[in-house]
Amino acid sequence: MTFTVLTAEFSHESNTFSRCPADYAAFEDRGVSEGEAAIAARGAANTPLAGFLDIGRPAGWRIIHAISAAAQPSGPVTRDAFDRIAGVIVAAAKAHAGQIDGVLLGLHGAMVTEFCEDGEGELLARLRAVLGPAIPIGVTLDPHANVTRRMTELAQIVVSYKTYPHVDIRETGRLAAGILQRTMAGEISPVTLRADRPMLEEVNGGRTDIGPMVERIARAKAYEQEPGVFAVSVNGGFGNADIAEVGPTVLVTCEGEIERHRAFAEEMAEDMWVRRFDTVTDFLSVEQAVAEAASYVATSGPLIIADYADNPGGGGYGDATGLLAAMIAADLDDACFGPMVDPEVAADLRRTQPGSTVSVRLGGKVNPQIGGGPLLLTGTLVSVSDGDYVGDGPMMGGLRSSWGPCAVLRVGGIEILVTTIRAQMNDLQQFRAFGIDPAKKRVVGLKSMQHFRAAFEPIAGKVIVCDSGALCTPDLSKLPYRRARRPIFPLDR
Repeated sequence: MTFTVLTAEFSHESNTFSRCPADYAAFEDRGVSEGEAAIAARGAANTPLAGFLDIGRPAGWRIIHAISAAAQPSGPVTRDAFDRIAGVIVAAAKAHAGQIDGVLLGLHGAMVTEFCEDGEGELLARLRAVLGPAIPIGVTLDPHANVTRRMTELAQIVVSYKTYPHVDIRETGRLAAGILQRTMAGEISPVTLRADRPMLEEVNGGRTDIGPMVERIARAKAYEQEPGVFAVSVNGGFGNADIAEVGPTVLVTCEGEIERHRAFAEEMAEDMWVRRFDTVTDFLSVEQAVAEAASYVATSGPLIIADYADNPGGGGYGDATGLLAAMIAADLDDACFGPMVDPEVAADLRRTQPGSTVSVRLGGKVNPQIGGGPLLLTGTLVSVSDGDYVGDGPMMGGLRSSWGPCAVLRVGGIEILVTTIRAQMNDLQQFRAFGIDPAKKRVVGLKSMQHFRAAFEPIAGKVIVCDSGALCTPDLSKLPYRRARRPIFPLDR
């Protein structure tokens, strides 16, 4: 039997404390493509869509791909952007109503909109209104999802990536698609169970390379071999979303012995609660990090300093200046830094001849009160570019992306990548495409939270992380929560 499957990707991680809303232009910056164009761009990379196709094509599915759209993490999604993108997906469902046998959606799980706290739940509700309750819907999520009850009520199949950095996105797409195939064929009738605890997020941000999540993921994979169990997802949650259902969850997509499966989910969630003080990441101050950099000898690779707090991948503005200012003050040599997101300076430098001496007022403009204000710098303009690059690392391999208009500015011994578009550093090509080879530097300062490790740890002599005090500070108690349910850890210890 030939099945008709509607697919789409619609992803945003919403930091409700950000001043920068995710409007439609923000989605265009990162990429909006429909139908065959989306399949051509994303169908062979580390994407949910590629995983869907890996199962659907051999199975002979008729695939209707509506849209692929994502914006960099930022403030809530505007009503206009949500309605336009969700509208394409719902319109495709309406156009093929009565023909669709199943739906697969590559979502994030932490989307907040201007008008509701649960963007994914809203999208699923709109689809259900068209397709009815019986059509099976499968969803892939980022493990930093804040999975709501509504999501698991409206989608029978909910599967999250198991790695952070997320190198298994395509693999997770395959898992979800395989479950959907068996569901459409009438072999299984899955539901997704959900367990949670009153925490803003798993204490180590869901790290899967070290710490307690290593054991939890191993247990999840083992339980997936049990009869009637199709997927187990352990979500660390996204604590920068001030919503009622913020926090970590454990999901079991299953059938059969429901109470047994529910008990397993609760046991895993309880483990996150019991071990809520077991931190594995040591955050240095900017001063401590730069002091270590000053004396670092690169015998086996550069020292990587990651500023977690100004992580554009969590909604940070990318223009915090604290770490860069300290690196310049310490007169570090043989170093690079990126990104410094400053559209104004990037545009000015694009009008200047490389090799020129330039003076700029760099960074610290979105909210100078956090992460440091603008830096008055004089340096040499090394190069300018349109900012386009193609990733070649474990996460971004084969994917085209862009910083927008950008420039490389040398101040003392530091090459600074100045960009227009916010994005975290998680692929070496994000430096190399612009003439900076981080592997050949002594010190590399970058803005990212964990994802950088997939590409940068293999070239590093040592990795340290710091908290510059910017918007994505790991100390969540500094943020002004109003909507999160209370009591909740760590706000209420």
